Amino acid sequence: MTNEWLEEDTDHETLTHSELERIEIELLLEGIYSIYGFDFRNYLRSSLRRRIYHRMNLESLPTITSLLEKVLHEPKFIEKLLNDFSIKVTEMFRDPSFFTALRRDVIPHLRTLPEIRIWHAGCATGEEVYSMAILLQEEGLLSKAKIYATDMNELVIESAKQGKFPLKRMQAFTKNYMKAGGTKEFSSYYSTNHEHAFFHPYIKENMMFAQHNLATDCSFNEFHLILCRNVLIYFDSELQNRVHDLFFESLTVNGFLALGSMESLISFHKSKYEDFNAPERVFRKILK
Repeated sequence: MTNEWLEEDTDHETLTHSELERIEIELLLEGIYSIYGFDFRNYLRSSLRRRIYHRMNLESLPTITSLLEKVLHEPKFIEKLLNDFSIKVTEMFRDPSFFTALRRDVIPHLRTLPEIRIWHAGCATGEEVYSMAILLQEEGLLSKAKIYATDMNELVIESAKQGKFPLKRMQAFTKNYMKAGGTKEFSSYYSTNHEHAFFHPYIKENMMFAQHNLATDCSFNEFHLILCRNVLIYFDSELQNRVHDLFFESLTVNGFLALGSMESLISFHKSKYEDFNAPERVFRKILK
């Protein structure tokens, strides 16, 4: 019996720092999932690791295990981690050439539909959702469109609903809008105070915001266009495959899927789509 204990102690001593770190991260993610239902187990570790250590530094915590203890024993603490883990890098008319392609190539197909259903998956604080609404308004299609915007983070969803953005960002947004083929004065779409720009109510009239987790939740409608741009890059191949299954199930035949500039269809799904606009990562579903 003594020898067995000695062997176990020796095995533990031979674990490297990276191996211990990996175990701690796995336990942290399992704890988050078991207690709160948020599934980060298939997120890329490199991205999560940076966010975990950022939170540890802010909280002056010595180990990942001490972070897990706060997750287990302080229910409010999970809100901080969700905010850390959420992907919030976005702006209005981000990648203007993409929105130009939407206006030129996709909109003519949407125009033929009696109703247009669009899903922004992983919408963060909503900048691209409002961009889509403005584009549809300029094309005379907003009144017959339903724009569904979802994110796993309830806090950013509440922020997106407000249609309120820092005034200091509007100059950059205006430049993007003009590069994307905007046809009006961008300032005509919002009012301002000394700190924020507020988009007019008619812009968000046909928007529906809701919490939805791509890692765990199911399809909730059938869409003519799904946008999920620069979200899948944070997922491992297993989760990417599951999310692509979800998108395929959620698209109408001949519906469009728009991914980010660093993303593409994985091999299993390529036969289900045509490269509608390969440079801008727009694909069209061709199979049922």
